[in-house]
Amino acid sequence: MSLRTRELWNLGLVGLLTAAGFASVYIARSEVVSAASLSYAAFFVALFVVAHVVLRLRLPQADPYLLPLGGLLCALGLTEIYRIEPNLAFRQGLWVVVGVSVFAVLVLFLRDYRELDRVKYLLGISAIALLVLPALPLIGRTINGATLWVDIGPLVFQPGELAKVLFVVFLAGYLRDNREMLSYGTRGLGGLPSLKHLGPLLLIWGGAMLVLFQTRDLGGALLYFTIFLVMLYTATARWSFVAVGLSLFLLGAFALYQVIPHVQDRVEGWLDPWSDPQGQNYQLVQSIYSISSGGVFGSGLGRGVLLTPNGETYIPFLETDFIYSAIAQELGLAGAAGVVLLYLLFAYRGFRISMLAQDGFSKLLAAGLTAAVAVQAFIIIGGVSGLIPLTGITLPFVSYGGSSIVANFVVLALLLMVSDRVNRNAR
Repeated sequence: MSLRTRELWNLGLVGLLTAAGFASVYIARSEVVSAASLSYAAFFVALFVVAHVVLRLRLPQADPYLLPLGGLLCALGLTEIYRIEPNLAFRQGLWVVVGVSVFAVLVLFLRDYRELDRVKYLLGISAIALLVLPALPLIGRTINGATLWVDIGPLVFQPGELAKVLFVVFLAGYLRDNREMLSYGTRGLGGLPSLKHLGPLLLIWGGAMLVLFQTRDLGGALLYFTIFLVMLYTATARWSFVAVGLSLFLLGAFALYQVIPHVQDRVEGWLDPWSDPQGQNYQLVQSIYSISSGGVFGSGLGRGVLLTPNGETYIPFLETDFIYSAIAQELGLAGAAGVVLLYLLFAYRGFRISMLAQDGFSKLLAAGLTAAVAVQAFIIIGGVSGLIPLTGITLPFVSYGGSSIVANFVVLALLLMVSDRVNRNAR
């Protein structure tokens, strides 16, 4: 069986699960099965079949599991959003169309992803510009204490999602060019990095702290800095960089904790959420209740207690920051663990591509893109479950939001391009 045929069979299974999910939600709402409930699933499957055809034409040797994994996560999020608010599900469906379209354009017209290495500095500057946008007056928008959004007329988006991808591409090119120098620097002082070669690490550390200071979001800074450490270790195989980087991040985070009230509130709420369950910590407490009430197998899709009698959600921003809490309540521990397993499988396939890649740029690009998805999933799942302080980032492929969906499909397209090249070389 060819790789693309295997992918098509996997997409068929995703389609069956999607149809069952939408039907369950529709039955819970109307107590009947309607063709309208299945039309969402049919359209969704047709969209991913188009993506499959594009891959069959351009990337026949690409990994056969990444697209179905992304599709299943996307279908789960769309189903849960439809359960919360059908109008939002329609908008999310439109963004999925945009995401798949961007995916197809990249696969069809970006003949060699290594050409991005030539413009890495331009992409790095663009990433910084995107990160600064929310801090600008008039267009910057603060939601739930974090300034992560840009509001331009009818368009509200989170530029940090796209900046994340550009940041990874820049680091892949930069570290590939300088990895020998960085590795030599670590050997020059008995295994410790010299001050000269520690400069890029200090620069990225300062940038991560600046993002934290501007956006007042510990999760965003943690995401970018973790991506950098993963790629730095991939390039140099030196644990000393990781140890120094983590120490600097913890030191900087502690210092900013002393001066930024929003970060203080998040950390104190994480340490003792029951100190103010009806005020500052309301979201986290409701999230913990929602997760615990799901039990082992959950209440069933469409039957969870997510909405008040007047139609509002018990947890504010349920469809974005706290969608994992809704999934855990309706699908239980089994379903919540299944979501984590999907991300683990995604990470396994992505890091496997990185390990098999023969050129440095491909290896670093695959590692960085995979780390971006895996670490972001860990940060938001850990936050809503009380494992780490709560943040305002989205759950990849699942949460409601156009910028997040489009950025995730860009990540998926680049990973599949690297995978196709890796498998072609192996054959």
